[in-house]
Amino acid sequence: MPTRSVWLGIGALVCLAAAIWLWGGGGANRLAAWAANEQHQVQNALAQALRALKTNQPGALLSLLSLCFAYGFFHAAGPGHGKLVIGGYGLGQKVAMKRLIGLAIGSSLAQAGTAILLVVGGLSLLDWGRVELTGLTEEVLAPLSYGLIALLGLWLALRGGRKLWPHIRHQALHGTLQGHGHNPSKDGTQHNSLGRRLRHSLNPHGVDDHTHAHSHIHPTHHHDADLHDASVCPDCGHRHGPTLDEVANTKTLRDALAIMASVAARPCTGAVFLLLLTWRLDLMTAGVLGTLAMGLGTASITIAVAVASVTFRTGTLSRLSGPRARTSAATMELVGGLIILLVASQIVLRLI
Repeated sequence: MPTRSVWLGIGALVCLAAAIWLWGGGGANRLAAWAANEQHQVQNALAQALRALKTNQPGALLSLLSLCFAYGFFHAAGPGHGKLVIGGYGLGQKVAMKRLIGLAIGSSLAQAGTAILLVVGGLSLLDWGRVELTGLTEEVLAPLSYGLIALLGLWLALRGGRKLWPHIRHQALHGTLQGHGHNPSKDGTQHNSLGRRLRHSLNPHGVDDHTHAHSHIHPTHHHDADLHDASVCPDCGHRHGPTLDEVANTKTLRDALAIMASVAARPCTGAVFLLLLTWRLDLMTAGVLGTLAMGLGTASITIAVAVASVTFRTGTLSRLSGPRARTSAATMELVGGLIILLVASQIVLRLI
């Protein structure tokens, strides 16, 4: 029976092979063409479903929602920024798969919510039409969204580089010392001998250093469980700062908000068109439900990317330990951030 690390390794190889096919073998272009063709067919079916809903045909709403889900699925299968952010973040950060899946769903639904707010606000408050709404979406919100994504990638890359720098500096220093011909064993013997002479001069009676220091630093023993918490002050018994778990959760929440904001800043054009049509047909409730169904369809692809990124990261690091694992993790964070930064920056330059 294969172990968990074996399955993770197989998953990592599958993810690597898929990435090579997508970006090295032209698979991304073929996938985008297939997705665009399927989206066009779903759009035609959506028009028929709206006409059936307007005439109160049975099952029309369920048919509309199913088509909206399919549209979101095919839309996400093509080029998109949600997959880029979720995949890059899952590759670069140690995040639980369930949490990243929840983040993928939340980002897709937040993007759907932006489309609803944009259309409802533009139509009811500003009396905008299709030209104004689509112009705002494509000319303003799209560059803004990809700009935020680029900044997110830069943030992740800098964080990974900051973690990787101490390892690089250590390796450089170690190589310099070896290049100068230092003998670690000889130097260590000299340092140990000097340390013994210093300790003897400070402690001539031969009292054990650890016992002597311990008797002065800890004159009494506290059995209160709260004092064993590093965030609780031993003098006043109150907390003066967050625990390590709280700091980690805060960082995760901050990352999640940044990811959701960057993805949700640009609503799906198909959702905007759907909401415009249902507004004119006086079927706005169906339009809102259909937009949310599109968000769930988009999330289905993003969830697959989240699972693949976490599996690749975990499988790659499963056989490493110690400094090698930390160096590899920091390198993945740096690479993931750079991928997000470079791809998003290219799209921004193409849009503006």
